[in-house]
Amino acid sequence: MNNPFEILKKNRALILKVIDGFTLEQLNKIPNSFGNNIIWNVAHLAVVQQILCYKLSRLPMHISDEMAAKYMKGTKPNSDVTQAEVDKIKELFISLPNQFEKDYKANIFKEYEDYTTSVNVTLTDIDSANAFNNFHEGIHLGVILALRKLV
Repeated sequence: MNNPFEILKKNRALILKVIDGFTLEQLNKIPNSFGNNIIWNVAHLAVVQQILCYKLSRLPMHISDEMAAKYMKGTKPNSDVTQAEVDKIKELFISLPNQFEKDYKANIFKEYEDYTTSVNVTLTDIDSANAFNNFHEGIHLGVILALRKLV
């Protein structure tokens, strides 16, 4: 499994399997000592992948500006999400990696704005962004696994 797109898709399928059957209340619950909840983490992953891979490549993202602003780095939940929002987040969570792989194979990622992450890794092109994104997704899988035990 050395294909980064396969890693991304399998990680996302695993996350959805982990949270399958959770109620809206459980997805929205912020346990003591946590600053976010399960559904925020899922939406955050969708948003960060779009920012790292599309926005920094100076391409249009496949999410709304409102979604990006609500779930980007440095945000936290400020209200509960509705079931309709959960459904949309889950749909994007699965569909965006497929679109990303299609766009990558179409060679649309021509430019990249260098970006240094909060863990001091400098991304210089779409391949470094893709690799770092998978690392980031693994971190949030761990957070989701911890959160599920507390909701």
